Amino acid sequence: MIYIDNAATSHPKPESVYKRMDFVLRNASANPGRSGHRMAIEANRVIFESRESVARLFNIRHPERIIFTCNATAALNLALKGLLQPGDHCVTSDMEHNSMVRPLKFLSQQGVNVHRVQASREGSLDPDEISSAITCETRLIAVTHASNVIGTITPIADIIKTAHNKEVPVLIDAAQTAGSVPIDVEALDVDMLACPGHKGLFGPQGTGFLYLSPKINLNPTVFGGTGSRSDLDRMPDFLPDRYEAGTLNTPGIAGLGAGAEFISSEGIDIVRAHEKHMLSRLTGGLSGIPGVKIYGTKDLERRAAVVSFIIEGLDPAVIGDRLDTDFGIGVRVGIHCAPDAHKVIGSYPKGTVRMSPGYFTTSEDIDRAIWAVEAIASGRENHHYIPVSSPRPAFPRG
Repeated sequence: MIYIDNAATSHPKPESVYKRMDFVLRNASANPGRSGHRMAIEANRVIFESRESVARLFNIRHPERIIFTCNATAALNLALKGLLQPGDHCVTSDMEHNSMVRPLKFLSQQGVNVHRVQASREGSLDPDEISSAITCETRLIAVTHASNVIGTITPIADIIKTAHNKEVPVLIDAAQTAGSVPIDVEALDVDMLACPGHKGLFGPQGTGFLYLSPKINLNPTVFGGTGSRSDLDRMPDFLPDRYEAGTLNTPGIAGLGAGAEFISSEGIDIVRAHEKHMLSRLTGGLSGIPGVKIYGTKDLERRAAVVSFIIEGLDPAVIGDRLDTDFGIGVRVGIHCAPDAHKVIGSYPKGTVRMSPGYFTTSEDIDRAIWAVEAIASGRENHHYIPVSSPRPAFPRG
């Protein structure tokens, strides 16, 4: 398969991720932070070093402020439910994924006032409109860093500055940017950052984290054993234990740490440059096909590696099935768990076909995808592809 669905889950992973997880499962699969024998101590070391690897990638000064979760959705739930109380006001946007929309909907039913700022048809958010939406009851601004539908990057630096001028913290959903777009937590003065492990960070599914700045204090949302202060009937008051109840996913966190180390060794600017090159090649090729409509900004500096398009007259589900069945190309179709974003860009209810190249996507992968879309759009049944040389390997390194 030619895999162009990295916005859902990155594939393949660097070889170092597979090796690290295998090693930990075989040699350090005891409970971290609980037992005192050598295997448990090794498991605890694995968690500690992975936390430090993630901290280095995001320039997080205090690694203990990284709370490991099972995905970005869990991280967002912890941030939103741990902070917002009935009577509070929260500003968000209509470009959000359901992992933000649904917990906010739940909180609105509990008495939280949620205000959604409208984005442009290209998915852009105006920091001035967000500023205008802030009231004296505003407790949080919660926005995506980049749309999972069309890839438009939110100007989070301006939004954070605007919010902090009014003493309001900001929660950033970095599901589509963590690992592929540089995020300097200290330079941006980030309050909360929610990231999945299984996308741009090259970790396995079932991993993620929430970063909390020293200014933020959340109520725990999950309660249980931590291995620390077991004499108490309440959660410890220190990080990360306060928010990490239960046995951690040690092999998964090890893989996440290995993914972060791989990105640091390659250079996140190199990762971003490659994805922009694939993005440029893909949008350039698709735009030349009659009947194909691409959504989102043409400015690649303001776009993550996500391309949504349709072929006029064809259901996106049919296109996705043809790409998979006839051409061996894996993409995502539909509304991508973000119906409001599709309403903004005008592709609701059928949605779009979404292609999302990653660091291991090659030029030949992109050319094959363009050729396949052209064949589907033109109605060609008999097809023969002549491959071009690829400038870089399609196999995991590291």
